[in-house]
Formats: sequence, C-alpha cells, structure tokens
Amino acid sequence: MKLGKMTKEVLRSVFKKPATNLYPVQRLDMPDKFRGKIIFYPKICMGCKLCMKDCPTGAITINQVGDKKFEAEIDLGKCIYCAQCVDSCLKKALESTKEVELAQL
Repeated sequence: MKLGKMTKEVLRSVFKKPATNLYPVQRLDMPDKFRGKIIFYPKICMGCKLCMKDCPTGAITINQVGDKKFEAEIDLGKCIYCAQCVDSCLKKALESTKEVELAQL
C-alpha cells in the first residue's frame, strides 16, 4: 500500500515546477531596503566613533590615519548586517548596499 502512495507522489512531483532558484545562473534581485555590505566614505567621516560604539558585535573599528582623516575596518566575519552603524552615523559616512556575495576566509 505504501509503495502505491509513494509512486503517486513521485509522479506528481515530476511535473511540478522546482521550488528552488537557479542562483549562480540567475542573480538574485534584492528588495529596496535590504541590508548588505557596508560602504565607508572616509572623506565624510569626522571620527566621532558612534558607529563603533553602537555596533552590537564590535565588527567596526575607526582608526585615525592623519589629521582629520579616518579609516574604517569592517570585519565581515563578525558583522551581522543590522545596519545599526549606518543609522547612528551623524554624517552618513556609512551606507548599506544590496551586495550579498560576501564570502571570505
């Protein structure tokens, strides 16, 4: 009896459209407010380090590299892409993108 039910289910699934995406071949279209990779704009940064203080995982570090010049180190291995740093930046020196392919060692 179970073999008959299984055969019926197999035949039904042969003609169904697959539920998965063809990801490497067809790129994903991310929604408008998707929180992906963070971009840092060093010319805008004033070095207040609010983004660093608000980061829940400590993934962002702001370093001074010159007179009123700063750089951001964002550890993508720690980042949970919550965009809290983007929201807390007063000068909008950080921006969240739609980039999702962030695999790294």
